[in-house]
Amino acid sequence: DMAEPIQQLTRNNSPQERQTVPFTLLQRKEKLGDLLYEKRQYGKAKWACIKMKEKQYEQSICLGFMKLMRYICEQNSSGLYLGITIPIVTIVHTNEAQSEMTRAVTVAYYLPEVLQDEPPHPFDSDIVIEEWPPTIVYSR
Repeated sequence: DMAEPIQQLTRNNSPQERQTVPFTLLQRKEKLGDLLYEKRQYGKAKWACIKMKEKQYEQSICLGFMKLMRYICEQNSSGLYLGITIPIVTIVHTNEAQSEMTRAVTVAYYLPEVLQDEPPHPFDSDIVIEEWPPTIVYSR
């Protein structure tokens, strides 16, 4: 099922073609030369997102990623390979009390700069294009 997207990805994706989600580094914390974390500010941007709710959240992440890969690899209104951006983001959801994780996860793909104004529409109705506000993220 994923043979064509994987072939498309390997044909069209050399490391220099991967676009990093743009951010401003606000803080960097190291200990004995090892990076502990970075505090980053990401600007407002459009992301292709899919929310999954399988029995285990790891399954949700895998299936969500597979669906996004199909969107990236031509299953979109442009019919084109969109290119890879890194990182692919996974949001693990918690219950209302924020005391435990739920099975629901959101897997999100940052749309490359050239597609931000007019993102291709996904063929998969589970994938939605969302505009995320500026955000501060701690990254390891």
